[in-house]
Amino acid sequence: MIPSDPGSQQTIAYSGAADPGDDAARASLGSLRSEVAKAVVGQDAVVTGLVIALLCRGHVLLEGVPGVAKTLLVRTMATALSMDFKRVQFTPDLMPGDVTGSLVYDAKTSEFEFHEGPVFTNLLLADEINRTPPKTQAALLEAMEERQVSVEGTARKLPDPFIVAATQNPIEYEGTYQLPEAQLDRFLLKLTVPLPSREQEIAVLERHALGFDPRDLSHVKAVTSAEDLAVGRAAVARVHVGPEVLGYAVDIARATRQSPSLRMGVSPRGTTALLGAARAWAWLSGRGYVTPDDIKALALPALRHRIQLRPEAELEGATPDGILDGILTAVPVPR
Repeated sequence: MIPSDPGSQQTIAYSGAADPGDDAARASLGSLRSEVAKAVVGQDAVVTGLVIALLCRGHVLLEGVPGVAKTLLVRTMATALSMDFKRVQFTPDLMPGDVTGSLVYDAKTSEFEFHEGPVFTNLLLADEINRTPPKTQAALLEAMEERQVSVEGTARKLPDPFIVAATQNPIEYEGTYQLPEAQLDRFLLKLTVPLPSREQEIAVLERHALGFDPRDLSHVKAVTSAEDLAVGRAAVARVHVGPEVLGYAVDIARATRQSPSLRMGVSPRGTTALLGAARAWAWLSGRGYVTPDDIKALALPALRHRIQLRPEAELEGATPDGILDGILTAVPVPR
């Protein structure tokens, strides 16, 4: 799990020139945790993961049992980010055009006009993405990878920033369609949304007893902007990665490909995603370079959905997180 607070690690000043606006942008993005906490209790690590995805132009798959505020979390994030937000409830009868948009005949002009789908937004909540058939799931592939939608041979660019936050239920399989590996690989991070602790659940009940309405987010304010995000992205691109850290990330990926418990290990795209997420985490932590600890902190969310267990390993009770923990323990850490 991603540490919830970058400040929990030692903060070291940048080595080298930094944009004067870096600190302000970092503070602005960091304040998202406290703002989202006005509506959602105890999910700081998930908020940090969403911020990392925004900085990396990536997408996030949120997995958790019903009732842990996955949808409310994304809605609150969009409000605090001052971003255009749209939600699509994925159902078995949802068609690709319902997501991307389609050509509609206009009788007045005798021409076809393109009507944009909900994918034309900054933050798209794909709610219960595994409840729609593969054909509709695949409609998101081009949007997630190319940041555009092609209809009748014409490519239409999506707004910038653009991020897909998809949710799925890990315990219910009836009426669902497993996401194909090609689509899972498009998600930068897979974040698990845990059940709250006893103290956190008491805090949730106290809020509801005082009249909290999850449908009313008027008390949540916009604390950051697209300009802060642009500054952050530019700063993340300047974060230094030493050759020993690059080698460490590659060694972890190669170990997954050689694991006897896995039938599919991490691809080079997965290694690239891990590195990008680690650079964003390093910048949020106030550093201008990546450490091996950054790689370890992001390894599970960046890689858990990119590996596949062998059937015999599943029968023995192995899990992707357990296999990755073992690999992180076995792979030597550069010093």
